[in-house]
Amino acid sequence: MTAHAAHVQSDSYKWLVLTLAAFTFTFVVAIPQMSLPVLFDEISAELGLSLVQVGWIWGFGSVMGILVGLIGGPVGDRFGPRRTLAVACLLIGIAGAARGLSNSFAMLAFTMLITGFAQWSIPMNIHKTCGVWFPKEQLGMANGVVSVGMALGFLAGSLLAATVFSPLLGGWRNVLYVYGAVAILFGAFWWFSQENARDEGRPGNQMITFREAIGHVMRLRNLWVLCIATASVSGCVNGMLGFLPLYLRDLGWQPAIADSTLASFHAASMLFAIPIALFSDRLGSRRGVLMAAALLICNGTGLLGFAGGVLISAAVLIAGITRDGFMAISMTAVIEVKGIGAHFAGSATGLAMSVMGFANVFAPPVGNWLAKFGSGLPFLFWASLAFLGIVAYLFLQQPAPGRTGSSQAGN
Repeated sequence: MTAHAAHVQSDSYKWLVLTLAAFTFTFVVAIPQMSLPVLFDEISAELGLSLVQVGWIWGFGSVMGILVGLIGGPVGDRFGPRRTLAVACLLIGIAGAARGLSNSFAMLAFTMLITGFAQWSIPMNIHKTCGVWFPKEQLGMANGVVSVGMALGFLAGSLLAATVFSPLLGGWRNVLYVYGAVAILFGAFWWFSQENARDEGRPGNQMITFREAIGHVMRLRNLWVLCIATASVSGCVNGMLGFLPLYLRDLGWQPAIADSTLASFHAASMLFAIPIALFSDRLGSRRGVLMAAALLICNGTGLLGFAGGVLISAAVLIAGITRDGFMAISMTAVIEVKGIGAHFAGSATGLAMSVMGFANVFAPPVGNWLAKFGSGLPFLFWASLAFLGIVAYLFLQQPAPGRTGSSQAGN
């Protein structure tokens, strides 16, 4: 009876953990992150930033992801995602608020680097949390739910930061201070939450070393294919989102309309994230869904290079429909690669985040630089990155006929 009661309690508590995980994505990661593109007009005017400098500032938030992906994942595997998330939220609160003290490009770039150090350790441990608490048949759904939390934050940040939060709080600096305080609060929530009993007592969590974890995941071919494909699509989306509000303003769009167009990307993404994840769970195949999702992102982004008027809004919706569903399935596919599972989920998703960080750093400034040769060229460049991701999926190794395995990504 005791074991049964513990199982029932664990089964019900996992939904509370999932809610906390989703809202961590919303309030700690997504809202602060997607507030920046719509605040760049205000920030660049005050600090005297050029368009290329804005691209670098946007990309600098991902620089530390290259390193943290290799550290934060194994830390979560060794010490557990609950403790790792608590410390990460505390650090992102302090560093994120420090961005509000910036008075130059150099200082803003530096504080973006420090913020990124903490920020990039959160997604991999959120997805590990899903892997720890939810069985395989519910894993896609769980990752879909947290991705909805991310999309909700992206929607709120892009829609409200410049038109509501900044005027209400007295400028972009105070907005960043408030975001920092909220992140610290979520750190406390994670610190006092419960650990999954099955994972907390697992000896491997204490015995595995960073070198063993990273060495193990780096030997897996399918994982590298997924990392490259996911990074290519992520670089496309990251570059496009950072440039779009400034691009629309340059076309003469009113700031509120430009921001709402960006918000529509995230609204579409939020609405379709869970259905796409559930469809993937039911289909039992990840690769086909990932390729279709990446194709929509590629086409929508590329269309922005030619579209005008109402077609811009249509292109944004096409690109946005599958964005968060794509990320949910990508992280699920990473965890399902044979040899990963919940035990190495942090290290595997950390490696994926590291490769994504590399793409996210260079895609925005390179695309922004191309704008001087033609306003549509950045979108064509970013669309080509997404197409590279589609091609990469063709190199996933298929499981042997009649053989069952944990690598659903290759189906």
